[in-house]
Amino acid sequence: METTGTQYLPSDYLPILIQFAAALGFVIFALVVTHLLGPKRKSEVKGASWESGVESVGDARTPISYKYFITAILFVLFDIEIIFMYPWAVNFREFGLEGFLPMMLFLGVILAGFFYEIKKGILK
Repeated sequence: METTGTQYLPSDYLPILIQFAAALGFVIFALVVTHLLGPKRKSEVKGASWESGVESVGDARTPISYKYFITAILFVLFDIEIIFMYPWAVNFREFGLEGFLPMMLFLGVILAGFFYEIKKGILK
């Protein structure tokens, strides 16, 4: 039976399944071996909570300002913007006007959101 470019047989996926099984087997093997061979010394000092070498004081569930989270989300948003712009910039000449106008629309929406953030004072 001849295969064309669009027909795949189950045997075509065998190398992928073997690689997946080998990776999964290695992970399981590494976890089991480190658990069996690793040290098992437990003490009150070793089990204590420490952060940056300073003993923890107070409740871990203290409220944190929402501005911290908003700033982190904005950072991720503008990182994603750059991820979309890089391939566009590399292929700018091939896209021509048909690629330029959608990118200007995209940048306009992003800049509108950025000016809204500045107006609301989120970045202060």
